[in-house]
Amino acid sequence: MIRALASRLRPVLPPRLRRAARAVLLGWGWLTADLRQEPSIVVLGAQRAGTTTLFRLLSEHPGLCRPTVDKGTGYFDDGYRHGRRWYRAHFPLRWTTRGRSTFECSGYYLFHPLAAARIARDLPGCQVVALVRDPVTRAHSAHRHESARGFDQLPFAEAVAREAERTAGQTELLAEAPGATSFSHRHHAYLQRGEYAVQIDRYVAALGRDRVHVVDADALFADPVDVYVDLQRRLGLPVHRPAVVGRWNERPGAPLPPELAAHLRRYFDAPDAALADHLGRTPSWREEATT
Repeated sequence: MIRALASRLRPVLPPRLRRAARAVLLGWGWLTADLRQEPSIVVLGAQRAGTTTLFRLLSEHPGLCRPTVDKGTGYFDDGYRHGRRWYRAHFPLRWTTRGRSTFECSGYYLFHPLAAARIARDLPGCQVVALVRDPVTRAHSAHRHESARGFDQLPFAEAVAREAERTAGQTELLAEAPGATSFSHRHHAYLQRGEYAVQIDRYVAALGRDRVHVVDADALFADPVDVYVDLQRRLGLPVHRPAVVGRWNERPGAPLPPELAAHLRRYFDAPDAALADHLGRTPSWREEATT
């Protein structure tokens, strides 16, 4: 009841009151954490690859329950220091789920070097979903997103040219110092986040291939119901066909200059070829080039 009321009020409350409502929900969740149901499905990202759309679809599924506060918790990346009780505070009370499974969507899990091992350790029976999108389009969309949030002042071409310099040593820092966080790793790794296969490999190694489900987001947007139904079957969920599938949280922008787009496409030749092994076919954004 509290969560339902907060969900209705959140869009009309000013930011300060939204933060206060969130704190109240998490406080109540903390007190009742032992009675709460951790997720059996975790959507990992990638960032700007349709996680909000998939979150909306999963929230409408009659066999699933969403987190109580936000679409994701960020626990297995930068929030791991808060501890397991804090994590449980984000999910519904077990008696309210009425046999339904719970899930969350956190867009940094796929890229964070420690998230796979943490999920395997803390949620040993869960299944994970990785959404992958044309990495050139994803990188450009991510830059618009980070710029709009005030996290990057460089133009896109300069940001990708300087990415290696800006993020140097940050993956190693996160892997070697479990309590560390990295602003540049999280907000400036536009090309590295599109190297999907190496990220998915971590989850396959930690969880096993049968529990890692990769979804081509471009195919999802082109044929949303069929692709979503296929994912439900892979997850072992009863099939639910949504009446409408929107495309939420997309930031429109000007197209890339053709020379830069072509350069970035070449950059992703090898990563996209490696991704095909996880998808079981050529990524949709590469199909025209192979026909």
